[in-house]
Amino acid sequence: MFVMGLVTLIVGVVTLTAPVRWSFIIMSVSTVFGAAAAFTVPGLGGASVLVPSLFLLFFTARLFAAYGEGPFLAGMAPWQPGFFLLVLTAFGIFTAIFFPRLFQGVTQTMTVERSIGTHSLIALVPLRFSSNNITQTVYAVGGLICFMTTFAFFRRNGAPSIFINGILIVAGINLGFALADIITYFTHTDFLLGFVRTANYALLTNAEKGGLKRISGTFPEASAFADFTLVLFSIVTSLWLGGIRSALTGTIAGLLLVALILSTSATALVGLAVVLPILCLQSFLAARQEPGAGRPVLIVSILASMPLVIFFVLIAMPDLAHNLHDFLDEMLFSKADSQSGRERFMWNAMAYQAFLDTSGFGAGLGSARASSFGLVLLSNIGIFGTLLFAIFVGRVLLTDTRSGNPSSRQAAAVVRAAKAGFITVLVSAATSGTVYDLGLMFYILAGSVSALSAGTRQARAGYEPQLDAIGELR
Repeated sequence: MFVMGLVTLIVGVVTLTAPVRWSFIIMSVSTVFGAAAAFTVPGLGGASVLVPSLFLLFFTARLFAAYGEGPFLAGMAPWQPGFFLLVLTAFGIFTAIFFPRLFQGVTQTMTVERSIGTHSLIALVPLRFSSNNITQTVYAVGGLICFMTTFAFFRRNGAPSIFINGILIVAGINLGFALADIITYFTHTDFLLGFVRTANYALLTNAEKGGLKRISGTFPEASAFADFTLVLFSIVTSLWLGGIRSALTGTIAGLLLVALILSTSATALVGLAVVLPILCLQSFLAARQEPGAGRPVLIVSILASMPLVIFFVLIAMPDLAHNLHDFLDEMLFSKADSQSGRERFMWNAMAYQAFLDTSGFGAGLGSARASSFGLVLLSNIGIFGTLLFAIFVGRVLLTDTRSGNPSSRQAAAVVRAAKAGFITVLVSAATSGTVYDLGLMFYILAGSVSALSAGTRQARAGYEPQLDAIGELR
């Protein structure tokens, strides 16, 4: 077991006797450690069990002890988002067990080849059942449990302020490790962050681009850091647009934006280009539904002034504009011609071929890897599984965000922010997602949206407050 694994065990045991709200905040914080293995499983080729996955067990145990099974089962109510996630997960498990054997040798897939004591490698191999089918199944079940537990937490306490506190703490820790990554790189002390980089992955934590350190923080590479930071940026910016703790959320959103730019990740730039218009649209719609819930005047002012700012930069600082063009050309425009770009294109081609060779059924959950989440779904769980995932996403996004009364305006802002983060995960995955697992933050956001939506808040009226074992209102 690694240092972070031991720390997680200690924190988890303490959490079992701590106030329930702490468990959610710690669960959220654990998602920062995307390259920290708690321990490895030799029987699965040295596959890493990450810190968030280990703490999920304690998170679930704490809430089950406090609330019982009722709120968990409520999250799986027919035709609600959790119901479709349950069906999707069950179908995914079925495909992982049977499809690799049913279509064995029919096609070739890009998959992870694990070896104990060395980093994992991606190779093109004939379709067969492998440890990847097991690990992705475990991640899928973990995602379902994370959704149910998060739903149960907010179903019973309905306190959106806890969500806000958790996200702001996560953002602060993520920024702190980003700064530490830069400092340790240039002072040649990067070994100090070795305790959060223990996963059995190929770690690309010492790369530069355009003379800048590619920030990886607690993640295996810059693109993974950019994916996670982009989600936090969307959530915090949405909270700022909703007028929630404006001074703090505005400052943190600005720092997250700087971190995204300095990460020199194409994922960050492409994601920002998609996410910023979505956030603006969300703010306009919120202001239309509830006056004062958005900042449409500010957004229009910023958009109107941008052409003037760009024109001023081009006239006053031509060298800066030229250097920026070269930087963007290296990051984006020449990306497809790079070795990485050609490799990712091959992944997608093989994933699509696996989808065709299996007649649209898919090769089984965990059998194939691609560079776009849409092709991951099609190549792994086929047309039916992809349809189930689309229904789940649709049900989450179509939940009611109206506050219903002034006192729940904060809850409406939190639901909008969680939706923004949820969408951002999908945007990032669409351009760079390689496996079915989207990370536990995806399911935390989905569970939060489902539990804090207007319809669910009304349903909570039938619940009577109870005291947990330490006398805290829950």
